[in-house]
Amino acid sequence: MPVYTVHAPLAAGADLRSTDRFVFIRDGFHFWAAVLGAVWLAWHRLWLAMLGWIVLMIALDMVLVRTGIGGGTIAAIDLLFAILLGLEASSLKRWSYSRGNWRQLDIVVADDLDAAERRFFERWAARRGTGAYDSHAVDRGAPPPARDAGNGQRPPPPLPHASIIGLFPEPGGGR
Repeated sequence: MPVYTVHAPLAAGADLRSTDRFVFIRDGFHFWAAVLGAVWLAWHRLWLAMLGWIVLMIALDMVLVRTGIGGGTIAAIDLLFAILLGLEASSLKRWSYSRGNWRQLDIVVADDLDAAERRFFERWAARRGTGAYDSHAVDRGAPPPARDAGNGQRPPPPLPHASIIGLFPEPGGGR
């Protein structure tokens, strides 16, 4: 099942007026990025990545030709780099959005884009309705929210057990 990351612009904020600007990026292999590398990068407006890809491929081919490697081996190496681009295409898109002052809101697992949007917005609306929504949780790398004990306060984290394996089995214990 595909995994999608959801991104929103920082300037618009994560509110109902900006939901049409949210972007869903599918993680996985992108066939057309592997087949038409520079064209795919240009189509998705990944200009720096496209420039880097063109320079990398020209430099790689020049080095391989000057070292006397055969044409079949050069084609095989180019094929491997094309497969690498196909595998990392979604990471390049996420990188481009992070450079453009976008933030990652969530990660959604769904069968297709429509199901991912539906699942994200249902979860997003439920979190906003309960007041448990923290729009910067992914940016700050905050821990997942604790469960509510029913009285409006979160329970404290459990104390470590005596069966902990490691260098420091007790808080404040010696080495």
